[in-house]
Amino acid sequence: MSAELTRAGITDPDLQRSYLACRDLNARHGKTYFLATRLLPPEKRPYVHALYGFARYADEIVDDLASTLTPNEKRSWLEGWSRQILEDLRSGRSDDEIGRALIDTVNRWSIPIEYFEAFLHSMAMDLTVTEYRDYGALSEYVYGSAAVIGLQMVHVLGVRDDANFQATLEGAKSLGIAFQLANFIRDVGEDLDRGRVYLPLDELARFGIDRERLERRTVDGDFVEAMRYQIARVRSLQTEADKTIHHLTPESHGCIKAASELYCGIVDEVERIDYQVFNKRAKTSMMRRVAVALPAWWQMRKLWK
Repeated sequence: MSAELTRAGITDPDLQRSYLACRDLNARHGKTYFLATRLLPPEKRPYVHALYGFARYADEIVDDLASTLTPNEKRSWLEGWSRQILEDLRSGRSDDEIGRALIDTVNRWSIPIEYFEAFLHSMAMDLTVTEYRDYGALSEYVYGSAAVIGLQMVHVLGVRDDANFQATLEGAKSLGIAFQLANFIRDVGEDLDRGRVYLPLDELARFGIDRERLERRTVDGDFVEAMRYQIARVRSLQTEADKTIHHLTPESHGCIKAASELYCGIVDEVERIDYQVFNKRAKTSMMRRVAVALPAWWQMRKLWK
């Protein structure tokens, strides 16, 4: 990592420690993302670690608070922490270990602060919202929790031609949402354990499933059809996003293609385990990860300076 930091021009010791902490979060909690990040030029990797590290840290805070604080205490703590992060983003400096790398990344790549406002808004929603009546309502949440991650990434990865910047942002939004929806499909049981349902209730109702029936965690024909409906949306979003990958700088293609195939590939694994998401965890195998990452790494390394 020290070589990556040097290549990225990150020399301040405190800042280096912050980036290393973000990298550690990525390595421990985001194995697929971490693998995809390794397909980027070394000088870009620390900034992606910073973005992911911040997002993961915030997500872990929300889930950890659920087991230690009352609802009012959780809301108060998150509001205070979010307020401080946003103040740091606006001032351009932070004393927070994770925040230092985040602020440095935002400043270097001119990432809009409103992306982080939307992200923190979605984190706050997790403290009070336990279900979504329809996809429109869910879209408010997934924009902040996932789409903005893709938008942030575009600023770091760069585009070949500024004329394609907006189209690339739209593709990045689609891919971020696809990742999140794949997550929801895989984690139906885990989310129920936390008292949440992220599958739109009106879409479940089309297949005769209400929350009470979902809570019974029965994998029958209706449930399978409902999951197939959700999986089709993931694949549609992935297809739309794939159309814009070529707008990114060439040295970024391998990372995004690998992330797309591996993370959206979660739904392939859901199908492979016959939709038994309540007692099995769908995940991409090590063999598939290597099969995707190794050719991409070999091709991308030729473009690294």
